[in-house]
Amino acid sequence: MHPLLDLTARPVVGHRGNCAHAPENTLTSFRQAAALGVDALEFDVRLTRDGEVVVFHDPTVLRTTGAAGTVAELTLAELRELDAGATFSADGGLTHPFRGRGVAISTLAEVLEAFPSMPVLIEIKVAEAAPATRAVIERLGAESRCIAASFQPAALTAFAGSRIPISATPEMVSPLVIPALLRRRFTALPFQTMSLPRFYRGIPVPLGALARAVEAAGVAVHAWTINSPSVAQRLWSRGVRGIISDDPGKILRARRG
Repeated sequence: MHPLLDLTARPVVGHRGNCAHAPENTLTSFRQAAALGVDALEFDVRLTRDGEVVVFHDPTVLRTTGAAGTVAELTLAELRELDAGATFSADGGLTHPFRGRGVAISTLAEVLEAFPSMPVLIEIKVAEAAPATRAVIERLGAESRCIAASFQPAALTAFAGSRIPISATPEMVSPLVIPALLRRRFTALPFQTMSLPRFYRGIPVPLGALARAVEAAGVAVHAWTINSPSVAQRLWSRGVRGIISDDPGKILRARRG
């Protein structure tokens, strides 16, 4: 079973890999997270100008590569020329240890092939990337270890009729909040997981109440982005299952302790 679907597990998920210590959404970051022993990886996907699904968060490439342009306007070959480790710094910009080290932008297929047994949570940033994302997952036979997530409801319609589980969009979650606070229990829901922040637009999200409300439907609640071990422990005690973290090593140590 995918660890994010397991209501008895406390999975620790590497948010964009081990991105507190390595360039986000890169094979380097994912390898570090895997070496730490994470239960799953979380990452983002977008579509290039030539229709390739690449693992990248922002619409533009500036923040992580220092170059100009948008993912949607660049081809895969053009993205390959960029340095995905150019701007990463763990010390406030004093040093850039991955600059010029050959850290590249990867395709979804490359990541799935590089980690053939690793469960993943895939955040689809734009709806137009969804059909191609589904196609890659199915071509590689990775349905059982992938979960599709998005803030855009239209992105998840591409997974209708597939064997790929989906995580709830904000629009799916919002009608559940008041009933959950009133202690209603749901027995059937149109999604398999919920990945939620502690705060949404400055308002606390009642993660514990939601976790209790959806458990009977077989849905696990996961929280992002949690980098404090004490917060992780508190969320686990409230029924939250997965902890999605930039610094998964810290959370793994808290779970062991």
